[in-house]
Amino acid sequence: MDRKPNDQWLVVVNPNAGIGKCGRDWSKISKLLNQHQINYHPVFTESPMHAVDLVVYHIGKGFRKIITVGGDGTMNEVVNGIFKQKHLPTTDIITGMISVGIGNDWVRTYNIPIDYEKAIKILKNETTFLQDAGIIKYHCASNRVKRYFVNMAGLGFDGLVAQKTNFDKNRGRGNPFIYIKNIFASLFSYKSADVTISVDNNRKKYRIFSIGIGIGRYNGGGLEQVPSARPDNGVFNITLIKEMSKWSVMISLRRLFNGTIGQHKKVETLAGKHIRIHSKPSILLEADGESIGHSPVELQIVPKSVKVLINHL
Repeated sequence: MDRKPNDQWLVVVNPNAGIGKCGRDWSKISKLLNQHQINYHPVFTESPMHAVDLVVYHIGKGFRKIITVGGDGTMNEVVNGIFKQKHLPTTDIITGMISVGIGNDWVRTYNIPIDYEKAIKILKNETTFLQDAGIIKYHCASNRVKRYFVNMAGLGFDGLVAQKTNFDKNRGRGNPFIYIKNIFASLFSYKSADVTISVDNNRKKYRIFSIGIGIGRYNGGGLEQVPSARPDNGVFNITLIKEMSKWSVMISLRRLFNGTIGQHKKVETLAGKHIRIHSKPSILLEADGESIGHSPVELQIVPKSVKVLINHL
């Protein structure tokens, strides 16, 4: 039998987020939580995917409100914990974020500042919003794996950039421009792939440079790879970047900053609820900034399945 709902906030802290910034700033964040009279119970992640288990366990203990203190990857793990638990519907859990990552892309969609005190004031208002989630079935080595995401998934060049970026972060090397650095670092080694993509059973073949599949608009620290995405429209919005020269990629980067990527002649935009992607050779996959595996990939939208705290302004 489930325990009586707990009025406390579960605060899931990833000390390694932001190249260790989260651990260094936790005393400041906890002091602000206390000042704003937030009744909370903190737990600390110790390894990748630990947040999933922490969330499952504490929901079983009666917690119904969760604050993620970390980066987009930590938020991804918290959401996966919400879906993994079997005690109650996912929409009975409220989750919000104090963002202490490198990219801070999920909070951009909801205009949540990275200033800790301003973020806490927004969380305290408890203005909720039901957003979509996506479920991905993909391959990691020879294993078929399932995972949820709440912002963006990317394949191809985007997957390679995420892999390099996570490699740097795991070794303590990173800054807000790390994604841009790895875009240029990846250009000279990446080769486009032949991809078959089926969107709601509409099947096409492409020579693909990169694929962005968005619930949210932003990735890579504020780049608008899928500017048409809306978090509650019940579909994935997709940006397909077809094969282009390295020079064309470099001069087109500005379009990722101003939201005009869809106007490029080598870009096609699609939308759908169910996506299948096969490629030769296999291409790398990232979700919410985390490098997780490779194609073949299947994605399904889970509409209005995550209750999040947002800035009401």
